[in-house]
Amino acid sequence: MNYFPTRILLATDGSEDAAVATRAAMDIANRSGSELHVMHAFEFIPPREYMNVALRLHSPSDFAGQGQRLLDEQVRRVEEAGGNVAGAHLRMGSPVDQILYASEELEAGLVVVGRRGLGGVKRLLMGSVSEGVVHHVRRPALVLRSAEDIWPPSHVIMADDSSDDARKAAELVASIGGLFGASGSLVQVYPGLLKPSGANGSPESRMVEQALRQAEEDLQSRARELEKHLGSRPEVRLVVDEGDEGIALTILEEAQNQGVPTLISVGSRGLGRIGRVRVGSVSTKVVRAADGPVLVHPREA
Repeated sequence: MNYFPTRILLATDGSEDAAVATRAAMDIANRSGSELHVMHAFEFIPPREYMNVALRLHSPSDFAGQGQRLLDEQVRRVEEAGGNVAGAHLRMGSPVDQILYASEELEAGLVVVGRRGLGGVKRLLMGSVSEGVVHHVRRPALVLRSAEDIWPPSHVIMADDSSDDARKAAELVASIGGLFGASGSLVQVYPGLLKPSGANGSPESRMVEQALRQAEEDLQSRARELEKHLGSRPEVRLVVDEGDEGIALTILEEAQNQGVPTLISVGSRGLGRIGRVRVGSVSTKVVRAADGPVLVHPREA
C-alpha cells in the first residue's frame, strides 16, 4: 500500500535550488506515475517614483516574454531528462500567491519548490517564497536546496508529534522513500520538562515513565503501519529534549548522523501529545536549517 499524489506542481525560477527541485519532482513523478505540472510566476512592480521611466523601458509583456522563455527552458530540460510535463503554467503576480492559487486549481497532491533563488524581477531570497508557501499552502510541500548529493534520498526521517498532519506527512514521505529503496526512522521528541523532578520511584516519575512507555508502544504501532508504505520497518526513536529549538535541532541532528541523503517529514502546526508543543515553529526551523529536502504537510482546514 502506497500513497502518491496524482498531480505534482513544480514551481521554478531557474535557480540552482530550483534545478534540484526539478530533479526531485521529475523523479517522483516518473516512479509514481503522477502528473507533473511546471509553473513560473513573475512579478512586475516598478518603483512608483520611476513608474513612467520603467514603463518606457520595460512593459509587462517584456517580463511575460522573459518568463515564458524561462518556463519553456525548464520544460525542455525536464523532457530531455526523460520526464513528461502534463502542463506548463505562466503566472504574473506574487510568486507565493500564484503558487498557492495554482496548487488549488490543479488540486495538486504535492508542491515542490527550491529554498533559495530569484523571485520575480527582484533579487529575492527564495527562502521568503518557500516559507510563504509552506506557511499558507493547503497541500503537502517539498522544499529543496542546492547541494551535492541530497537527492535521491537513501534515508527518510519522519518526525511524529501524534498530530494528523505529521501522520500524513510520514505516510507520503514513507511512500516516496519506498520509491528509492530508502531506510527510515520514526522520531518523536518530547520536551525536557517531562523529566521527573523527584527521585526514581516517586509518583511523578512513575507517571512520566508510563507515559513514555505508552508513547513508544504507539510509535511501534505507527512504524508497522509505515512499513506498508516504505517497504521496510522504520527504526523507532523516542527522544526527550527541551523546547522548540531542541526539537528542531534533534531532528536535524538525526538527519546529519545518517551520513547519507536524508528526506525529513514534519507536520506544519500539530500539537504535541504532552507539553502541547507547537510544531509550526519547529517545521519552519527545520525547513530553514536542513541540509537536505524537507516535506511539510499542512493541517487540515
